[in-house]
Amino acid sequence: MKHYYKYLSIVLITVLVIPLTLSLHAGNKDRSGQAGASELLINPWARSNGWGGANMAKVSGLEAMWANVAGTAKISGTQVILSYTDYLKGSGTSIAAFGLTTKIGDAGAIGIQVVSMSFGEIEITTTNSPEGGLGVYKPNLMNVAVSFGKAFSNSIYGGVLIKGVSESIADVNAFGIAIDAGIQYVTGAREQIAFGISLKNVGPKMKFSGDGLSIKSFIPGQDNAFTLEQRSQPFNLPTQLQIGAAYDFLMPKDYRITLGGNFVSNSFTRDQFSLGLEFSLKDYFMVRGGYTYENGMYEETTADNNTNINNGLSVGVSVAVPLNKEKGSFIGIDYAFRETAAFNNNHTIGIIFNF
Repeated sequence: MKHYYKYLSIVLITVLVIPLTLSLHAGNKDRSGQAGASELLINPWARSNGWGGANMAKVSGLEAMWANVAGTAKISGTQVILSYTDYLKGSGTSIAAFGLTTKIGDAGAIGIQVVSMSFGEIEITTTNSPEGGLGVYKPNLMNVAVSFGKAFSNSIYGGVLIKGVSESIADVNAFGIAIDAGIQYVTGAREQIAFGISLKNVGPKMKFSGDGLSIKSFIPGQDNAFTLEQRSQPFNLPTQLQIGAAYDFLMPKDYRITLGGNFVSNSFTRDQFSLGLEFSLKDYFMVRGGYTYENGMYEETTADNNTNINNGLSVGVSVAVPLNKEKGSFIGIDYAFRETAAFNNNHTIGIIFNF
């Protein structure tokens, strides 16, 4: 039976991932700006942010819903996380996230994730009132996701996630559906070697609609005004493919050092490489760091070669207080810092409950 699952995973990788990789190869910097819903590429969770996403092959629990949904199958109970990100500090942008994942049956897990991005209040301006004075509006970006993960054996984990994507202001909105899928493979005498593949944000195009796209106009020869509705251009989702690996250096007294790496193929921006390292003491105190490289990232922010703001250094720390060692339950606090090419970087803090 174990051989059956191994062959099945190989078939899934061959049939699903390789053709999609070939289709994604057309993505490059020349297509930057042609996709929408870019908030789907922003990680709202603190632990994996401290890695810079380099732990994709090893990630487990709720945070796997963003990094690699296959990792949700590794959970042994229930996990809840509340997270807040001061995104591009100084810009007034913030991200609030909530998630829950729980084990079902002997080898499965389900999860739900809600992420909301806020930009504060923006003054309304029109062609007749370019200076404002008409009040304010509040843009809101939100996505809600549900996931299912399954352990096919002691070595192979898989998962799929479906999310609804909403972008809106008072009188214009867009809604879309996206699907993520992932596989993790763990091997080694002490399960210290891990590989992962994740495909994210696959779905149909989105399109804005609403009263905000309508204008009143007069037709020559007519005394009454007519309402004209403008058509908006559909846009693609930012599809992304990730391939990663990780290795645990296991030491006495439950010390652990994990080295992880990840390659990210973006459909509409440049590809990225990330490398990260985490030191753990009994999983109750963890320090991690990572670095994400992208071609052209050392150019000026306004340069054509600089197409992604999320690159550079990332660091994080986690402290957990055990509640029941036998069941593995704990409560913890996570913090992550991530360097950005503009403004004053990203700061993420989260509270995690595992029981």
